[in-house]
Amino acid sequence: MTPSGSWIYWALLSAVFAALTAIFAKIGLRGVDSDLATLIRTSVILVVLGGFVWFSGKWSDPFLLSGKTWTFLVLSALATGASWVCYFRALQIGKASQVAPVDKLSLLLVALFAFAFLGERPSVREWLGILMVGGGVLVLALKA
Repeated sequence: MTPSGSWIYWALLSAVFAALTAIFAKIGLRGVDSDLATLIRTSVILVVLGGFVWFSGKWSDPFLLSGKTWTFLVLSALATGASWVCYFRALQIGKASQVAPVDKLSLLLVALFAFAFLGERPSVREWLGILMVGGGVLVLALKA
């Protein structure tokens, strides 16, 4: 399998860009309301991703998608928007080195939600790793 087709390659790139997001956002939030900053960020993402989809030839008629697909993509978008608003607000008032790890508590929540709603069954080793991340979040987030 080529690196471009491997999920781990894309997940690692996601982690790098997520880390840069926290740093760039923390610097960019100086002197601006976090909700306005989120709107600007979202607008840039819309333009860049729209261009990417168009120029890479991946555009297709979204109205041909099923109602179920639309429902879950809209729910995902709403959850993403809420996450971004909360993340930027937390970054504005907290330290990036504390906010970002707490945000990664989502890893534990994804595992729990995937277990409950998708029927995924992580192994004991995977649960141990997930719980260790959760414990690490607590260590980083709580003041001594």
